[in-house]
Amino acid sequence: MAVVYTLLVLFFAVFVAAFILLVLGAINFDFSNSEIPPGVNQPVKLRIIHIILISTSVVGKILENIGICSQVSFVRYLQGRKTLGVDPKLFIKDLWFEKVPVRIYQPKVPSASQRRGVMFFHGGGWVFGSLETHDKLCRSLAREGESVVVSVGYRLAPEHKYPAAYEDCLNATIHFMENTEHYGVDPANVTVCGDSAGGNLAAAVSQTLAGRSDLPKLRAQILIYPGLQALDFNLPSYQQNRGVPLLFRERAAFYVLQYLNGDASTLEEVLEGSHIPIDIKLNYRKWVSPDNIPEKFKVRGYKPHVLLDCTTEVYEKVKRFCEPSLCPLLAEDAVVQQLPESFILTCEYDVLRDDGLLYKKRLEDNGVRVTWYHLEDGFHGVMNSFNSDWLSFSSGKRGLDNIV
Repeated sequence: MAVVYTLLVLFFAVFVAAFILLVLGAINFDFSNSEIPPGVNQPVKLRIIHIILISTSVVGKILENIGICSQVSFVRYLQGRKTLGVDPKLFIKDLWFEKVPVRIYQPKVPSASQRRGVMFFHGGGWVFGSLETHDKLCRSLAREGESVVVSVGYRLAPEHKYPAAYEDCLNATIHFMENTEHYGVDPANVTVCGDSAGGNLAAAVSQTLAGRSDLPKLRAQILIYPGLQALDFNLPSYQQNRGVPLLFRERAAFYVLQYLNGDASTLEEVLEGSHIPIDIKLNYRKWVSPDNIPEKFKVRGYKPHVLLDCTTEVYEKVKRFCEPSLCPLLAEDAVVQQLPESFILTCEYDVLRDDGLLYKKRLEDNGVRVTWYHLEDGFHGVMNSFNSDWLSFSSGKRGLDNIV
């Protein structure tokens, strides 16, 4: 019996040691492929968050390999834990809009007039994120913006592929706009808002609703470091920030492929730009081009990328990248001209920076009023890194203050 016990202890010790070595090895590998530029706000905090995210991912992969649960499920489980309770200043309620789960935040203080309404779509690469991950951010928007905020728990990829997330956000928004009186909201003062993948969804919903005559016009769109195109992953910001946490260049392409069809087999072609035929890329070059990026955003380094053609087989898998409801930067001018007043937040150390800059130019070229706020020391995810005060960032607070 003693021998069996000793063997079990040894087995457990070896397992734990191997587990730790795997995690440390993965962290070391990710460190060697990452870079935190000196201009980033609070770099030590960013590195801590990066380590936490790597460790979570590695543990999830180990659990997947031994058959307990998938890596994605494990990460979602950790993200989905409730961390905040009641709020003394807000009524918070979970509901369903057209079969889509939503969470509504309403200020408790009575208002003499109808309030602003904000439809919020969370980020997370269409794969992660939930009502919980962005709960603190939505509370802040409702309290400080004195607005009724509706956070949308849209379906996630790769289980639910494009256009599931877009359709959920669109349907929830239409439902809210048709029922604003139930929530004390001015129907002419509804804004769509989102960060990262949520910014993509907000832009797509805004474009769709711009052509609707049966609904009030949206008051504005707020796009927080949005991802808006999948034609060119070699823009200056992709080159400069390819290894800056919390979003690497390869992960950005991987996530949009997960959203598109759950198939990452064309990842290399997407990264090198050989996934779209040259004639189609040239057609969109008037909108998606490094030539449209101000020169000051190229000083940290930029090497022009050679145009590459693609095979029919690859293009067949990703041709829906040319649909504006997936890549809003590709919408026609006639649609862009109808868009509401816009607020775009970009971060210097973010692979998606140039998507925001390109869309800013498109909106302005088409007569849409744009308020642009650029966080010179910001990185992707800075607005909602963690639901904790000690891992929050001063640059993220500045961004939130400007949105409010």
